[in-house]
This record gives sequence, C-alpha cells and structure tokens, in this order.
Amino acid sequence: MARRNNGPINLSTKTSRARLPAKDVMYRHSLGEGRHLGYRKRKATVAGLWFLCETVVGVAKQHRRSLGASADDFEEANGTTILNFSQATQKALDMAKLKPAAKTAKGPLTVADVMDGYLEHQRLEGKPTADAELRIRTDIVPTLGVVRVDALTTNHLKKWRDALVKLPARLRTPHGQKQRYKAPPETEDALRARRASVNRTLTVLRAGLNRAFRDGLVHSDVEWRRVKPFQHVDPERDDDKFLTVAECQRLIAATDGDDRNLVMAALHSGCRYGELCNLKVKDFYNECIVVRKSKTTKTARDVELSEEAVAFFARLCAGRPAGETMLLRAGEPWGKSHQARRMKAACTKAGISPPISMHGLRHVYCSLVLQAGTPLLALARNLGHKDTRMVERVYGHLAKKLNRDIIRAGAPRFGIMQEAAE
Repeated sequence: MARRNNGPINLSTKTSRARLPAKDVMYRHSLGEGRHLGYRKRKATVAGLWFLCETVVGVAKQHRRSLGASADDFEEANGTTILNFSQATQKALDMAKLKPAAKTAKGPLTVADVMDGYLEHQRLEGKPTADAELRIRTDIVPTLGVVRVDALTTNHLKKWRDALVKLPARLRTPHGQKQRYKAPPETEDALRARRASVNRTLTVLRAGLNRAFRDGLVHSDVEWRRVKPFQHVDPERDDDKFLTVAECQRLIAATDGDDRNLVMAALHSGCRYGELCNLKVKDFYNECIVVRKSKTTKTARDVELSEEAVAFFARLCAGRPAGETMLLRAGEPWGKSHQARRMKAACTKAGISPPISMHGLRHVYCSLVLQAGTPLLALARNLGHKDTRMVERVYGHLAKKLNRDIIRAGAPRFGIMQEAAE
C-alpha cells in the first residue's frame, strides 16, 4: 500500500511533478474537508496516476479511489484518460460529491459484500455456483473480505494473488474433520497447476468486482483490471493421454447396462457429464442431441451425431416418455459423483492405465474427431464454444499434426528428384 508524503507538495505543473521521486508514495494536494487530490508515479518514465483521497471519520488513514486517468506528464491532456492538474482537481471534487463510496446496511461496501451479491446474481441466472462459493469461502473472503472495495489497489491484489500460489492446495476432507492439504508446490508442474488454480480464483474475484462496477456500486475498475492472470499454465497434453478406438471398444465391453449407456453417450457426443445427466428423452430430436443446460452457454445448442450415434440414441429413447430423464442409474438420474468409482473399475477391467475419468471421455471424443479431419470450428460449435480458441489451446498439438499430414498428402508431386550439388 502506498505511503503518504508528510510535507506540502506542488502538483500543479509538469515540471514540479517531474522533480518528485518515483516511488510507491501517494503525493497529495489538499481539496479541503478531509479530501486530497492524490498523485502517484512509480516510474520516472511512466505518467503518474490521479486519485481522490478521503479521510474517514474515526479511521487514522485515508481511502483512495482512482480517477481512471493518468497525468499529462508526457502527453497533452484530453479531458478523459489524460488529465492536467485543473481537470484532475475538478474530477476529484465531482467524484467526492456525486460518487461517494458505496455503503451497505453494515457500512462501506467490502469485497465480501460484492462477492455475496455476485453469488446471488449467479443463482438468479440459474448458473452453477459450487466452485465459485468454495473459492470465495476459502481463498477470497479470509484475506480480502473486510477490505473496502474503494480501497483496493493493484499492488494489494497482486500480493494476494502471488501469496495464493505458495499455499498448498486443499484436499477433499470428510465433513467435520480438520481440513487436509497437499504438500506445498515445489516442482515446476506443481507450481504450474497451482498458478492455474489461482487464475480461476482470480477470475471469480474479478467477475464479482466487475458486476459491482457495472451496477454502479464502484466508481472505477482500473485497479483490478491491471491484475493479469498467470501465463503458460495449461498442462502439456500428449497423444498417449487419449484413448484409441480399440481402447474405447475395450472400455465399452467392460461395462454393461446403465454404465454402458453412459459411456457410449459420452463417446458419441462429447458432452460433459453434467450435460448428459440433464438430458431428457425429448432432447434427442431430428438426429441431434439438444443440450438445453450447459456450463458455458446461455442458449441451447445442437450436438451433431454420426450415423452410429444416431442409431444408439434412437434405441436408447425408443418408446419412452418425452419428459423422462434419458440416462438413468437403476431407474434414477445419475448424481454428481455416481460415475467416478464405476469408471475406475471399468478402466481396470479393460486394462486402461492410468484410468480415465468421465470428463476424460470428452477429450477422447475431441481427439478422435480431430484426427478424422474435422475442422476446428465445427468441433468447437459441437462442444458449445463460441470460437476455436479453447479447442486450439487444449488440442493444438493434434491439430498441428493433422494439418501436417493433410499438407503432406495433398502437396504436389512432380516425379523429379533434384540432383545433389556436386
């Protein structure tokens, strides 16, 4: 957190600001009534930023809000993103008058308040909240919950993000027992996995803060917009992590009844386990599967099927009521974790090691579809993605290999070998 200077500072001209040392200090110009125009520059070669600093009664420190603009240290002021001293002063006074810190019945708006509002909105939208609730409860609220949103800084958020990486990941623990943890991340792969998990937590935090900003509860989103996720955190995927057609056949043969229907539905459609569990008989329509409730899309999507898949789903749905759940387990819908042990047992019986999860069958479907020459965009749409970025990120190595094979097969041949230079 930036420290405040102790003496009077002249911020009115570029020349006077240029003389100020570049460091993590908030320079202030009094605006009266416990308010100050704040100026901070961390690098001599980068324009400083303007802030409104306000003293809270009964608190021995100031809370600051970004004006969302830099100073005209190197560029001419434009009145919006670049402000001179006079413009910054006027904007700070307007903000103090028209944009007071949002409050709740308990007091100033905190990060905990924002996250509660975000979860409530997600529930009203009918979106799943289990993962977000866990991350908020374990990684966000304990550290940031009591912090006023208008007091958040980029530096504060970066320190929180970086500290999370060093913490050991939580292990699933029976209810009522002391929380168990993995060993602290030390290997490069463990650190990569931890950074990937922290990125997902950061996404939840930013989603909540952004919703508060869009709802007018927060004046500026600059501080957290500057906090970027860690890069290069996706695990490398090798061809041997995907099942071949022969292995899929062994897996199917190792199952029967309801288990086999679930496995075949996953391999034929590439749908997520949750999507499969929500399917009704009526969702097999016009030789497609209609996914009405999905993790990533608000609207229904059609999943195109092969002729073999159409025949499978036609047999599965024949003569059944339209509103009945399509895939059942002993006459009841599949639950959240009903498939895990059954899949592991089936993989053991089929000689597939390491065992593959139900979600892994989605990856198997994608890899086999890509290897058959399907364009990335067609696969992405079948999976429910808006574009090909996710498919390229996860299956890029398969797409490159496929492209190489296609070019090698289709490139012209002239029947003439160039003689080696003598």
